[in-house]
Amino acid sequence: MGAFDAVRGFYRAAVERLGIDPDLGEAMATPYRELAVQVRVPMDDGSLGVFPGYRVQYNGARGPFKGGIRFHPGVTLDEIRTFAFLMTWKTALLDLPFGGGKGGVRVDPHLLSRAELERLSRSFMHAVGLLVGPTQDVMAPDVNTDATVMGWMFDEFARRVGHHPEVITGKPIALGGSLGRDAATGRGALVCLDHIARARGWNREDVRVAVEGYGNAGSWFSRLADELGYRIVAVSDSKGAVVNPRGLEPHMVLAHKKETGSVIDFYGGETVDGARIVEMDCEVLVPAALEESIREDNADGVKAMTILEVANYPVTPEADVALAERGATVVPDILSSAGGVVVSYLEWAQNMQHEQWREHLVNERLTEMMESAMDSVTARAERGESSMREAAYDIAVRRVAEAEEARGYL
Repeated sequence: MGAFDAVRGFYRAAVERLGIDPDLGEAMATPYRELAVQVRVPMDDGSLGVFPGYRVQYNGARGPFKGGIRFHPGVTLDEIRTFAFLMTWKTALLDLPFGGGKGGVRVDPHLLSRAELERLSRSFMHAVGLLVGPTQDVMAPDVNTDATVMGWMFDEFARRVGHHPEVITGKPIALGGSLGRDAATGRGALVCLDHIARARGWNREDVRVAVEGYGNAGSWFSRLADELGYRIVAVSDSKGAVVNPRGLEPHMVLAHKKETGSVIDFYGGETVDGARIVEMDCEVLVPAALEESIREDNADGVKAMTILEVANYPVTPEADVALAERGATVVPDILSSAGGVVVSYLEWAQNMQHEQWREHLVNERLTEMMESAMDSVTARAERGESSMREAAYDIAVRRVAEAEEARGYL
């Protein structure tokens, strides 16, 4: 089963629970538009690099399509379609005036020079540019893309269309980017964890947390959680994991990774195989790497009873069932990873109003919106005796269906 078919099962179950009109349910089950493009890049050696690129616009009933751009050698149309699907429900769950989209290029950006990376970024924007715009489709960074890449793409769009900074979020501050954007996904996930801790009467100092993936989201989450008193006992990246039951120093782990290229061999912990991160003895497991990290073949090894999905689709449906049978709580990706798109919305709103807000105001608004979504999901889950994933999908799917019906869904 492909990733898209797997996550679409969550949606179809919600449609059935909500009693949505079958025709409308089927219309929302497939993307509105899919674009496959050829991304041509003049290489430094004089050759021509040609890379497949994609932009999927899944559903725009609630507003412009919204979603990031990833550069990764594993990018496929099915993967991009899957993440556009997830973004549709993520924006609806957080009650943002956006739909869902996603894009990507199948390329290993680490093999490109800076000049080649810039030409790749501009070429992709040129290829998809007719479909994007501040009120049509708003792009953002994702895996292996950052503010610099967004700045190049924004400039390429501006050269052809004019100065519209709201066409892309996650931009450099000098081009209208929002303060607080870098930490947004990690901060939003921490709001979810803190909500659970308060509800369960946990002392932060007693909560052991293992974080899979030490990129932007995972490292920010770890550092912010450590500042609040949570004990980060293990972190990992693509090369391995580092563990210390007494607690790591996330800020120093990040400095070590920047210096050496990996978290492994950090002086303050023991280096182990990265695959062991999901089996750590801890209260909270935070998969913040790539998709499908917790599967049927390793779910039985998960000791944590709370899983915070900071990556997109890190838990497969089979693993989701196995975890539920054990009584574990899974905070779904469309909720716990939503901090990034919330601040993307806040950046878009600032650009539309030609303003720039102070960072504390952005963080306060992010916290308020994440808390509201957590309240809604937990209340519905408790009322309906359902999982948090089921409650989250029920809320999101109903909101999109209501927007479709208000439009006439033709």
